[in-house]
Amino acid sequence: MYAIVEIAGKQFKVSKKQWLYTPKLQGEVGTLLTFDKVLLLDDAAGKVAVGTPILQGVTVQAKVLEHTKADKIIVFKKKRRNGYKVKRGHRQEHTRILIDDISPLS
Repeated sequence: MYAIVEIAGKQFKVSKKQWLYTPKLQGEVGTLLTFDKVLLLDDAAGKVAVGTPILQGVTVQAKVLEHTKADKIIVFKKKRRNGYKVKRGHRQEHTRILIDDISPLS
């Protein structure tokens, strides 16, 4: 069983007992989150339900494991013969979640 879920404006393919990194979400470590924007659901029997645009009554429950940062990305700008050089770095914040349950259609 898997589902396509929209989390923080991005779409993820999730299944039970899977962990993934999402853009930073609100919530303390250990809290349970519920996502109700399920776009597609495939149950264990192979039956696929597609939402228009979302499925009503289907939710995905996840637990927040940790808040982390990604690897540093170096942004370097230079204009030759002008003496212009700028070096900046950026680390995107992520939330690691564990998918606990996908509630099927009734």
